[in-house]
Amino acid sequence: MSSTRKSKAGDDLRSNARERAVHLLYEAESRDLPVATIVSAQILGVDDLVSLLTAGVSSRRSELDEIITEHSHTWTIHRMPAIDRNILRLAIYELMDRPDVPVAVIINEAVELAKRFSTEESGRYVNGVLSAIAKKMRAKGV
Repeated sequence: MSSTRKSKAGDDLRSNARERAVHLLYEAESRDLPVATIVSAQILGVDDLVSLLTAGVSSRRSELDEIITEHSHTWTIHRMPAIDRNILRLAIYELMDRPDVPVAVIINEAVELAKRFSTEESGRYVNGVLSAIAKKMRAKGV
């Protein structure tokens, strides 16, 4: 993650923070380590938004995984690519705990991350799952 590379999801601090958070979440899952351990081991410190996102996803991971399982009809959570799981976790966390962020922004950024870092089909899959979840969550005021 070079600081000079422009992100296709957007070249703003929030987009970059989401991208870095997804990478840290993925690394923690891949290495079977707590997210906090991965975050604290970073040579380049993480900014406040990355810390908020990774800590939020980590603290609500079981709940996030239940939501993914409930809305993912074609793949079990363990069969989907790990990067997709972490993108979905991050986006659902934002839908739940960051009502100031518009739904369209959350979904668009998640889809862009899936397109860039996962399979050919991941963008559409993430979009479909998040669209269904967002309708229910934001309608309930969650």
